[in-house]
Amino acid sequence: MVTLRRDRYGADLDEAVDLVEEYGAFEVIVGLPKHLGGGSSSSTRDARRWARDLASRLPSKVCVRLVDERLTTVTAHRELHAAGLKERSFRGIVDQAAAVVILEQAITTERTSGVPAGERVHPIKRGRA
Repeated sequence: MVTLRRDRYGADLDEAVDLVEEYGAFEVIVGLPKHLGGGSSSSTRDARRWARDLASRLPSKVCVRLVDERLTTVTAHRELHAAGLKERSFRGIVDQAAAVVILEQAITTERTSGVPAGERVHPIKRGRA
């Protein structure tokens, strides 16, 4: 698993596209940060924009989905503590652990409901010149 660091110049998007191509992925799960009550924030809007930009760079056969990430960091902290790690030692990996939780939740949702988790992201339609 790879956790991409955001980059305002688009290097993170390029890296995501490269990973999709390298692994032959057919779906990309992007965490959707929301307030505990379900409301949106600037982070929510940023994640939606990033996912749309990614979907626009990928072949149409690759599905990008936004999956609610509320409480995943809390779950990741709990699981890392349960594994015997101290808070200081897992600060650098908590984002990766939270990403694993998001992916596990998405897989479990699809297995139990038969419906893909989250919401499908549609690429940005580019205007014709």
